[in-house]
Amino acid sequence: MDKIRFLKAVDGFVGSALVSILTHIRHINQTVDVPPPGQLGRVLVIRPGGVGDAVLLLPALKQIKAVHPGVQIDILCEKRNHGIFQLSGDINRIYLYDSRPGLIECLRNTYDAVIDTEQWHRLSAVIASLTGARVRIGFNTNERGELFTHKIPYGHDDYEGRSFFNLIAPVVGSGAVDGIPDVFISGEAFIAAEGIEIFNTGRTIAVAAGASVKERRWGGENFGLTARQLSDRGFNILIIGSQADKSDALTIKSYCPAAFDLTGTTSLKDTAPLLKSASALVCVDSGIMHIAYALGTPTVCLFGSGIEKKWAPLGKTHRIINKRLPCSPCTKFGYTPPCDSVKCLTQITVDEVVREVIDLLD
Repeated sequence: MDKIRFLKAVDGFVGSALVSILTHIRHINQTVDVPPPGQLGRVLVIRPGGVGDAVLLLPALKQIKAVHPGVQIDILCEKRNHGIFQLSGDINRIYLYDSRPGLIECLRNTYDAVIDTEQWHRLSAVIASLTGARVRIGFNTNERGELFTHKIPYGHDDYEGRSFFNLIAPVVGSGAVDGIPDVFISGEAFIAAEGIEIFNTGRTIAVAAGASVKERRWGGENFGLTARQLSDRGFNILIIGSQADKSDALTIKSYCPAAFDLTGTTSLKDTAPLLKSASALVCVDSGIMHIAYALGTPTVCLFGSGIEKKWAPLGKTHRIINKRLPCSPCTKFGYTPPCDSVKCLTQITVDEVVREVIDLLD
């Protein structure tokens, strides 16, 4: 069992019990006032989970910094998403949630407020309580809400970036939050990364076949046929992803030998400037999709099991292909039920994807 599955299993077995115990032994004051603008000293933001959630959280962190210029923001995150926070200039310290030394070091600190951005699992709420912070903010899902002084409603119909702004309302004020969502629609790049030239001539299409959930994968053959058609039309093709995506990358390369393959050779920090310099990204619902969106890079995204309304990039520079079958979306709170047919993706054709890319860029 890998570390991610282990943490979820522990949460399922002991999370409820720990919440119940802490609720009874700690006095939860539901009328705690948050320091006024400019007077918040040190904040811990807890963000377990994947890359996408981390990317969509960055604008909210920037807003906290804008309202409280002197604040120090620490992040407690997982190894798999900590590279995103390294791209932000608004972070003071990064601690690893899935590392015992990192977690212990973090809990030794004193915080004015803790913001738990986890949407469902309970262990992060337990950790928020163990910090002893006077102000504890989190989503009011399942019994975890009992450990927070500020319980924030969570809905599956809200774009996740907006959900994070709703979450930080107690520390930045609801008025400030109301004016923020337009930033998402503008396609402004939240990650500071300098673009680099991948190719000397022509437009470059980045292709990312990877996804952490197998039910979100379209397959190396489909991406390979797409890459070949786009290459035949004069586009340069860049294949990106982690080492786990190498098999798909080799398949893509077999269909499109002219493609430039960087799969498994770049960190998240390296991937950002590569995406910044690309004309567009073709991908499935994945962390790389969110990075491209944050950088302002146009995307053509394939959706099926994931909730488009909550996770798909917003704005006219992004194209979403979604068959909207009766069985989709089927993912809730990060869990996707096993599916052998994955018709929501297999019914998407290569020609459809190529047409969307051409229409987007012409």
